[in-house]
Amino acid sequence: MISTVVWGTGNVGRAAIRAVEAHPALTLTAVLVHNPDKTGRDAGELAGLERPLGVTATDGIEAVLAARPDAVVYAASGDIRPDDALADITRAIRAGAVVVSPALYPLYDQRNAPPEFRDPVLAAVEAGGGSLFASGVDPGWGNDVLPLLISGLGTTVDAIRCQEIFDYSTYDQPDSVRLLVGMGQPMDFEPMMLMPSVPTMVWGGQIRLMARALGVELDEIRETSERRALDATVTTRTMGAFEAGTQGAIRFEVQGVVGGEPRIVIEHVTRIHPSCAPDWPAPPDGAGAHRVIIEGRPRIEVTVEATDEGENRSAGGNATAVGRLVGAIDWLMEAEPGIYDALDVPLRPAVGKLGRKQS
Repeated sequence: MISTVVWGTGNVGRAAIRAVEAHPALTLTAVLVHNPDKTGRDAGELAGLERPLGVTATDGIEAVLAARPDAVVYAASGDIRPDDALADITRAIRAGAVVVSPALYPLYDQRNAPPEFRDPVLAAVEAGGGSLFASGVDPGWGNDVLPLLISGLGTTVDAIRCQEIFDYSTYDQPDSVRLLVGMGQPMDFEPMMLMPSVPTMVWGGQIRLMARALGVELDEIRETSERRALDATVTTRTMGAFEAGTQGAIRFEVQGVVGGEPRIVIEHVTRIHPSCAPDWPAPPDGAGAHRVIIEGRPRIEVTVEATDEGENRSAGGNATAVGRLVGAIDWLMEAEPGIYDALDVPLRPAVGKLGRKQS
């Protein structure tokens, strides 16, 4: 069995604990937390399972890594702490662990990652013999392996569009929703996510990854964005009230331009309530979905809806992203130490999982 640590127990970490516990080749050996209120609690409780797993959450990073785990699922956020996330991840790699994580956006396309991100990871790989696979939580497969797979079904392909369409009213991450994305902020507030170059920093790697797989040269990567205000105050279950007149929806695109035209596009349409921007694309059930559109002959459209933690679409998206990462661990254990991306790591069937139940 592959001894596996889950580092972080937020939206991604909860799903990671469940994924590790359910994987027939992995065994959960430790859970690392930063919040003192979580220290000493059973991993099953933190993951929302109805039974204990016998693994107690700890903040003892040094002791956990000193035990030389085979793998680490780094689920702590890197949104506003990329340097800390990089330091944590390289520390785990130096301890010899295979690390999978959504936290380091620049390493989604590791071959073209900035040296300040890639070089420390390569040095850690050389020193400790571990590996890294980074893939998006939005989810990564929706912006790389799925559109690339579907593109191969067409006779001609004019453009590829990957959409994440979500109502964030059930999302339990107020700092990201209010500050990073800007929901509930005045319309003259500039959310970090929409600052010039930030969307490209986050999703540009996936654009370049798809271009590389398709064998095309990008002229450039462009960004577009649009915001809408709430017509009325809305109250959410997890994050409280969002006032009328404040930002209630955003829509932005990261466009890979080929031959002067946007040919590879990642688009996000995000609302805090379905009533805002009703003319924009909406998910089939009003909650959330991921969609891939291949413009060409034939035109192909695939919509993926996933639910987890009840009927929570955002949790479902996290769970599928985590499934991609956790499902790569045993493959990475067999591969040579290094940095890997979505074009390197195969997406495989759920071997050994069919019929397994998880309470």
